[in-house]
Amino acid sequence: MIALSDVLILGAILFSLSVAGIFLNRKNVIILLMAIELMLLAVNMNFIAFAYFLDDIAGQIFVFFILTVAAAEAAIGLAILVVLFRNRHSIDVEDLDSLKG
Repeated sequence: MIALSDVLILGAILFSLSVAGIFLNRKNVIILLMAIELMLLAVNMNFIAFAYFLDDIAGQIFVFFILTVAAAEAAIGLAILVVLFRNRHSIDVEDLDSLKG
């Protein structure tokens, strides 16, 4: 059987990788969005682990809300990315400051 600490360590590793991905990659918007999604999935894994080990369903309900927010974030983020690429012909994060009006 898998212990709670094993799942929490794996969640912490995924969360740390996503934070490192956000801070190390400041140029590509797609990788930034993927790092944010990975961060949300690490949090979801912790919620599921606690819900399982505490025999409570509240953690799983929170996961459904987080997945809904993640899906909306991905859809809106990709739509903004398409508009940015159409206007600037680049998905470089440094081009975003040129949109100030």
